[in-house]
Amino acid sequence: MPVWTLQLASSAKSFLDHPLIGSRRLNQRGLHLARVKIADKLCRFRRRRLARHVPLAWREAFDRDGFVVIENVVPVDEFPELRREILGYEADAREMRQGNAITRRIAIDPAMLEAIPALQRLLARSDINAMFHYAASYKTTPLHYIQTIVSQSGGEDEDPQETAHADSFHASMKAWLFLNPVRLEDGPFTYVRGSHRFTPARLDWEYRRSLRDPHEIDRLSARGSPRVEDSDLVEMNLGPAEALAVPANTLVIADTGGFHARGASARPGERVEIWSYARRNPFLPWLGGDLLSLPGLAERRVGWLWAFRDRLEDRIGQPWQPVGKRRPVEKFEEENSGS
Repeated sequence: MPVWTLQLASSAKSFLDHPLIGSRRLNQRGLHLARVKIADKLCRFRRRRLARHVPLAWREAFDRDGFVVIENVVPVDEFPELRREILGYEADAREMRQGNAITRRIAIDPAMLEAIPALQRLLARSDINAMFHYAASYKTTPLHYIQTIVSQSGGEDEDPQETAHADSFHASMKAWLFLNPVRLEDGPFTYVRGSHRFTPARLDWEYRRSLRDPHEIDRLSARGSPRVEDSDLVEMNLGPAEALAVPANTLVIADTGGFHARGASARPGERVEIWSYARRNPFLPWLGGDLLSLPGLAERRVGWLWAFRDRLEDRIGQPWQPVGKRRPVEKFEEENSGS
């Protein structure tokens, strides 16, 4: 019980696995709603302190919509070479299957940054990092990967990422720098504009969902990543999820406490991106203090995380399975000739 109580002041979110978070009696008295409100208030407090570092146009778009779209984020004369170097880079990769989609990731680690100096310069840019920090509401270095989404890969089940959902009950940051154009038929990122704001309607919805039996809803929602239907969005005075078809060399940074999804792909394919992620304990009032964001440590975290889960696979599971040395795409020569 002391451990469970302490976890209430953390990012713990599972209604299914945590006896306090999933307690209907406590949630009737406002436990879940209080956690949501406190986390949101602290997030807005931290973002106010980070705002002055962010380009105004980016910040205004993010505050309004919950995401920002930045086209030609890499200088147009430098992007083709950066893209070629990333698509041709070979390293140890991990894959996870969800339904009929495979997600392949290669860690952006010291070896990759040394081999591709342009990538290191890109990830060190002060304006991009200021936007990362603002979206995450913390001065923390994201985890960076080269990510490939292999759509319609032969699985029989549906991809659960294609259902609109929030990652948690609080703000977090994800970013995608697309190396190829993403068309509507390619399964683009989708987002419900404005759903990152915890309005009275969103708070009422959060309260009502906290009272549901976690054994009677889908597993991902029960574990704290709530899926939403169109009727839920209407109840929260929100519009439908919008697909973001974008050209290559576009960076999208989003608050994934808002409702988002991977769009359904109309055909088999491989979508490649620089993918970044940051989520911290939402109840900390300070901006920094993340020791693992220090240079020399930050770029090694992905490897440490994979090794940690490998060691404890029998206890906590390890969905990311090693697949040997791979390039981000299977047909690099074809991709490169078409760039």
